Amino acid sequence: MQTRPADHVLIVDDDREIRELLTTYLVKNGLRVAAVPTGRHMRAALEESGPFDLIILDLMLPGEDGLTLCRDLRAGKHKAIPILMLTARSEEADRILGLEMGADDYLAKPFSARELLARIRAVMRRTRMLPPNMHATETARTLAFGSWRVDTVARHLIDDSGTMVALSGAEYRLLRIFLDHPQKVLSRDQLLSLTQGREAELFERSIDLLVSRLRQRLGDDAREPRYIKTVRSEGYVFASAVEASD
Repeated sequence: MQTRPADHVLIVDDDREIRELLTTYLVKNGLRVAAVPTGRHMRAALEESGPFDLIILDLMLPGEDGLTLCRDLRAGKHKAIPILMLTARSEEADRILGLEMGADDYLAKPFSARELLARIRAVMRRTRMLPPNMHATETARTLAFGSWRVDTVARHLIDDSGTMVALSGAEYRLLRIFLDHPQKVLSRDQLLSLTQGREAELFERSIDLLVSRLRQRLGDDAREPRYIKTVRSEGYVFASAVEASD
């Protein structure tokens, strides 16, 4: 019986001591590890040493910072690789910005190697719960459905009269997930993962509250919804057709 190779992790951190300590610990716990100091080295490793199952990406890097690299990864051919972002800064704005750029999780320094390992395993477990071909997102400028349009660059929701409706970051991310995957039943765990994981307001059943808030923004009647329908014991499905345009 052929065994599955150990998960392969890429560490991108300019602190050599951190790279060495994390590499030693993760290898001892059954992972394969490559570690590099900069974005330039990261790109080389992706081409020469991959494929990777997860990237650990430091926010504060020389040259291109972690946010820039995260955004570029999400826009390129490696966009399906989960990203766990590390930072010495723990302010909420930094954490949310990292998640907005596409990170799957966020860990502030100092942290324990054990906690990092637990986060790595949780992110990869959530990612592997997703059905095939559900990691890629639309790259169109405008997504239209029913009487609504979404400008994906400005991140505006616009009604048929041209009025913009304000969305929180969490509401926008949830709406994008539904628009990127219409007619597919998504479980709460999948929605939690696809909306980038560990943001506090998205834990457990609170995804239901977020769906309720988004329905209110869309004027969707929860008793007879036009857009976001509940599938009993399974999750939610976006029932409207979606048209993409530049």
